[in-house]
Amino acid sequence: MGKPPLSAEEAALWARVIASVRPIRPPVPAKPAAAPAPAPPTATPAPAPARKVRGRVPAPLPLPVKPTAPRPLTANTLDGSWDRDLSRGRTVPDSSIDLHGHTLSSAYSRLDAALDFAIQSGQRVLLVITGKPPRAESERPHARGAIRAAIGDWLAGSRHGPHIAAVRPAHPRHGGNGALYVILRRSTGHRNR
Repeated sequence: MGKPPLSAEEAALWARVIASVRPIRPPVPAKPAAAPAPAPPTATPAPAPARKVRGRVPAPLPLPVKPTAPRPLTANTLDGSWDRDLSRGRTVPDSSIDLHGHTLSSAYSRLDAALDFAIQSGQRVLLVITGKPPRAESERPHARGAIRAAIGDWLAGSRHGPHIAAVRPAHPRHGGNGALYVILRRSTGHRNR
């Protein structure tokens, strides 16, 4: 099927469109014809003409919502006196939980219950004993340190995340590398510290 000829009105409109088009780049001035012309490129088949699709144009897809990254739990959300007292071992935890000997799922359940209790009772510092991570020079495959490796993600994704102000390494008198302080935000109903 051939294209029908343009009406006079369509031709005038098309001429205005063509006159308003400007090239993206200015034309490159021709070089002097000192070099011989290269061999003509091999003929490539012309691309098939695009098929016209009739109907409505679909609405654009919505942009995916970028999930917000969880707030790093080691962020500086504490004032200097908190960090100073924690690093010197002067802070006494309100309660503690020992996760030694538990599977990942039972350790997570115990941690969740301990956080829930600490928040409900208005505590500010929970000592979580995870056990020390395996030494770097250890050669044998083992599962030591699995709870320690997972606890940061657990706390960041916990339902109690908004109540957690910070997580800090424990002082050696409270377990050192094998434990963490979970500092909870002050609840409005309790007047501790």
